[in-house]
Amino acid sequence: MKVGILGSGVVGQALGRGFASRGYSVKVSSRTPYSQKLKEWVRKNGKNASTGTFAEAAAFGDLLVLATPGTAAEVAIDLAGRNNFDGKVLIDVTNALDFRGGSAGLFVGTTDSLGERIQNKLPKAKVVKCFNTVGNTQMVDPKHKDAEMLICGNDDAAKKEVSRIVTEFGWKGVIDVGGIDGARWLEALVPLWVRVGTKLNVWDHVFKVLR
Repeated sequence: MKVGILGSGVVGQALGRGFASRGYSVKVSSRTPYSQKLKEWVRKNGKNASTGTFAEAAAFGDLLVLATPGTAAEVAIDLAGRNNFDGKVLIDVTNALDFRGGSAGLFVGTTDSLGERIQNKLPKAKVVKCFNTVGNTQMVDPKHKDAEMLICGNDDAAKKEVSRIVTEFGWKGVIDVGGIDGARWLEALVPLWVRVGTKLNVWDHVFKVLR
C-alpha cells in the first residue's frame, strides 16, 4: 500500500517512519519537499521513503494522512487538490490548538471540530480522527503497551483499516467513540494533554481508559 502524508513536521515524519519501517511506500509532502531536512529523512528511512508536493503526495497515496498544524490543514487540502482525496481513507491527526492566550486552547470546539470541517470539505473522503491525542514520540512503538488509541469517523470500514494500522504500530487496540462529531471531544482532550505535560515536564504520556 502507498501512503501519502500531508505535512513534514515531527508528526508527519514520525508516522512516515512508522509506515516505511513496516513496508509501506511513503511520500511525505511539504511546501519545500526537497529541503535538506527532508533529504536526510529519506536517507534514514530507505527505499520506501520519498518526498513531494502536497498534490504529489495526495495523488500518490492509496491511504492519506493529514499531519499539518491545525491552522494549516485546510490550506494543505486545497494545495493537494480535493479530487485526490475522493474515495480514500484520510487519517486526520490535526488539532485545533490555539496558543494566542498564552496557554493551550482551541480555535474551534464544543459545537464543531476541525475533524468535522475536514470531512465537510472532503465529502467523498473517509476521514478517521486518530493519533491526535498523543505526542509524536508515542504514535509508533509506544512505551505504554497496554494503552488504546481513541478514534472516530463516519465510515466503519475505514475505521477498521485504521484500527489495523494502530495495532500494527504497537498499540493494544482502539476505542471507537463513534462518528466524526466525536472529534469535538478528542480534540478537546489535547489542551489537557498539553497542560499535564507542562505540569509534569513529561511529553510521552498518554490517556488510558480503565474498565
